This record gives sequence, C-alpha cells and structure tokens, in this order.
Amino acid sequence: MLNSAMLAAVMSDSAVHGQVVHGWAKFRRDARAFMDVLDDYGFDIGHYHISVFNAAKMVLVVVAMFMIARLGSRIARHLFSRMTSLDSAQQVLGEKLVSLAVWVFAFLLGIDLLGISLTALTVFSGAFGLAIGFGLQKTFGNLIAGIILLMDRSIKPGDVIAVNDGKGSSFGQVRKIGIRAVSVATRDNREYLIPNENLMTSQVENWSYSSREVSIQIPVGIAYGSDIDLAERLMLEAARGANRVLTDRPPGVLLSAFGPNSIDMVIVCWIGDPEEGVGNVRSEVLKRVWHLFRENGIEIPYPQQDVSLKDSEGLRRLADALAARHAGRDPR
Repeated sequence: MLNSAMLAAVMSDSAVHGQVVHGWAKFRRDARAFMDVLDDYGFDIGHYHISVFNAAKMVLVVVAMFMIARLGSRIARHLFSRMTSLDSAQQVLGEKLVSLAVWVFAFLLGIDLLGISLTALTVFSGAFGLAIGFGLQKTFGNLIAGIILLMDRSIKPGDVIAVNDGKGSSFGQVRKIGIRAVSVATRDNREYLIPNENLMTSQVENWSYSSREVSIQIPVGIAYGSDIDLAERLMLEAARGANRVLTDRPPGVLLSAFGPNSIDMVIVCWIGDPEEGVGNVRSEVLKRVWHLFRENGIEIPYPQQDVSLKDSEGLRRLADALAARHAGRDPR
C-alpha cells in the first residue's frame, strides 16, 4: 500500500515537472517569435541592421547601466562616509574616484552587451576628441580641477573661504566639492556655485587652511582728553567677556592713529569658529565697550568741525549788515 502511494506521488511530481518544462519551452518559442517580428521592422545601414528590437534592447541596456552606475556611486558615497579614519577631503576624493571608475565600467559593459566592437569606435575617435576639446573643455577642466583640489587639500569641505559677490568680498563655508563646481554657503543662507577651475587659477582667501583660528579687528574711537590706559583696560575686559573669543589667545588693544575727531584704537581678538560669522562677535564686543565706557566716563566722540574767521574789512561790513537787518532798519 505504501509503495503504491509513493509511486503515485512520484508520477504526480513528474507530470508537474513535465508541464513546467513544456510551458517554459512554449514561452521561449513565443518570445523568440515576438523578437523576430520586432527585428523584421527595421532597415539596414551598411553592415548594420537597425530594428525596433535593437532599439528597445539599446534603451534597456542604457537604462540598466545608468541605474547600476548610480547605485554604485551611492554605495561608494555611503561606504566612504562611514570611514572615520579619513578626513572630509579624503572621503570626497575616494568617492569621486570610485564613482568615476564605476561609470567607466558601466559604459564599457554597456558597449559589450550591445555588441559594439571597441575597434569600431576608432572611426569616431577623432570627432569625439574634437567635441571634447571644444564642447566639453570646461566640463573636463572643472572635473580635473576638482580632483586636484581634493588631492592637495587646499580647499576641502568645511573650510571658510572669501567669496566675491560682485559688491564686495563676503565669506562662506564650503559645503560640497562637486564634479563641476564648489558649493559655498554664506551666513545669510545664500549659496554660491563657484567653478572648480576658477578656484585653481585665481587667488583664494582660505580662513581655515592651516588653522581655524581667525583674528577680528574692531576699531574704537575715544575723545581727546580721555584716560587712554583706562579705556584700554575696559576694551580688554569687553573682549574677554565675549562668548566666542578665545581665552588661550588673549585679546589686545592697539593705538592706531590720532584722528581728526578721536583717538583711534583697535581691539584685536581671536575666534576658533569662523563659520559661525564675525559680525555677531564684533557686535557683542562693541555693546560691552559702550556700557563700560558709559559707566566709567569714557567719551566716544562724534564728528565735529571748528571754524575760525579772521578779522577783515569785508567781514566787518557783513557783520554790520546782519546786525542792521536784525534790528529792522536799512543798512544803507
């Protein structure tokens, strides 16, 4: 009885397997027939046959290679971002090099899947090189410049550099070094996209190249007759009380000039986080200086001019005329 049941089960499995094999063979025949029909709709150019099937195959291969390259770039970005032993510049450089290699591999794999011989591309190498030389010169120049910037680490993500916005020089923090441009964000949340080649060929002011410590110079004027030593002590006290001013590099006060209206002095202090801005530090120090000066009787002068008139006959006649007019009588 048991042998009969086992035999029936084996026969049932064989029948199911035969149906699957038959169905798969039928599907392959139908698919082949469908592809032959699509291949019939086309035309010949020389030794090449261009058909609907070839066009669909090309589109599928291009889309698949593009997706594979994008996926490989994302995986490389994720892996390098988790490598804490590398600094930000080395992480970005490794990510760019691996992404470039992935795109080259996807391009070559796509050519192989499409059945295009690399020797056939030599016919178009001259025209392709000419197109790169004229149409893509800036693009490849910016790509190479970005890689060089990352290799020599002259500019890296997180650096604070000076940016010329057309009206003057403002500073910003480097957010990203891309294939074409460097993204620099300023304190007012404006983002500048500077081509990599411009940063290679022009002078760049990097506030955090070798050190993140930046000095701030704050001019202050006091009235003539004020106690300079007291004013200096008060300015040093105001600078030391600011939150972001460094304590290991004490601030200083310099007497810069004897101006026409005031004694010009300069407070020099240091900060270690230039990406947070310098205007707020200058404002805090000046507010403290104002309150300390008022509490201690140090006067901050305002612009004024003294006019001296020399005695002359014309000046006397003018004074007599004004006096007569004021008295309400004719000066003549």
